[in-house]
Amino acid sequence: MQRRTFLKTATVGAATLAFPSIVRAQGGDTIKIGFPGPTTGPFGALAKDQQQGAIVAVEEINAKGGVLGRKLEVLFRDDELKPAVGAQRTKELIENEKCEFIVGGLAAHVQMAINEQTKAAKKLFISVSQSDEITAKPDLGPLTFHEALNPTITSRAVGSWISQNLGKKWWILYADYAWGKQNTAVLSEGLKKQGGTLLGSTPYPLGNPEFSAHLPRIIDAKPEVLVTMTPGADNIAFLKQAISFGMKKQMKIAQPLHWLPQLKQGGPDLYSDIYAGISFTWQLEDSIPEAKNYVQLYRKKYNEPPGDYGAYAYSAIHEVARGITLAKAVNSDAVASALLANPTYNHYKGKQWWRTCDHKAFQDLWIVKGRERAKMKGDWDFLDVVQKVAASESLDRTCGEKGVA
Repeated sequence: MQRRTFLKTATVGAATLAFPSIVRAQGGDTIKIGFPGPTTGPFGALAKDQQQGAIVAVEEINAKGGVLGRKLEVLFRDDELKPAVGAQRTKELIENEKCEFIVGGLAAHVQMAINEQTKAAKKLFISVSQSDEITAKPDLGPLTFHEALNPTITSRAVGSWISQNLGKKWWILYADYAWGKQNTAVLSEGLKKQGGTLLGSTPYPLGNPEFSAHLPRIIDAKPEVLVTMTPGADNIAFLKQAISFGMKKQMKIAQPLHWLPQLKQGGPDLYSDIYAGISFTWQLEDSIPEAKNYVQLYRKKYNEPPGDYGAYAYSAIHEVARGITLAKAVNSDAVASALLANPTYNHYKGKQWWRTCDHKAFQDLWIVKGRERAKMKGDWDFLDVVQKVAASESLDRTCGEKGVA
């Protein structure tokens, strides 16, 4: 992501991809939160949802008077999906813009670079994307928090459900970077414990979604389930190619995650009957009051429902505000201590909590299935909720296994 002057001009998103502008308080001293993320490239749609979720949170908090009598302000920067750029943008947010807190890091490998900068500067960082490494040694720092699910939790939950309900003969296709590799390792281990068979696995370069050379080999292996880690725009490209090869009719297709922006871009003809996990779906507004509040605020501002990754950002901004309120101070050390001393929170989908030893957020997730076009009840009604998986620390590695006990 190229450096942008967000405070005096439009944001990168507004200038290039119609992303939302930053929320800037009018006059007075503000509390600044820096937010690096990949607003360009294959994760652009997910980054847009995260920006919008963060903006909804800031506007909601500011409408109620802000925090300690001060307004919140969020500053977005494009990390271009590159660790070196993410590190540089984070450094600029801290040193040039005087951000006391950092939220963001949509890609697993980029958030590690962001984390190194926040650790060096002794600033609170709440990561809002999946990573197994960020809450383990040597990467976990005293001010590192992880709001999102991680590959271990997601793939243990989703993988167990797949093996019990769809079949135990798998092929795995995955993006060859941290998130893809971590999910593959967890899924493979879980399948073995379930008595299943991994027929093969295929890595591909993230952002280079050309699968036609790989698909005939997968078809010849005759798996019961093709489990894929093809994030962002790669997911749409993969499904188009898989359908052209007739793979939906020959095997079940499942993936650790669904993402609402990709569901909308790809449409129900691509995503019908594709199984996945998800950390949040807007249909939860029917059963969870906090979800209803968030969905209504998001819809009112953007005329569409929020996605799951935008909800992470919404919750993380609220956690910064909650920590400041509890600590009665705009200081990273004080806020981190306050959050760990008061670990339970509920901003948008039910009870969550921070585990003290690794600063990991635990939360519910859901198994979902893509809905057929004929069964949709509106433009965004892409998913059937199949099963809730309740939050449990047993789904993650122990703190001893992470080296942080």
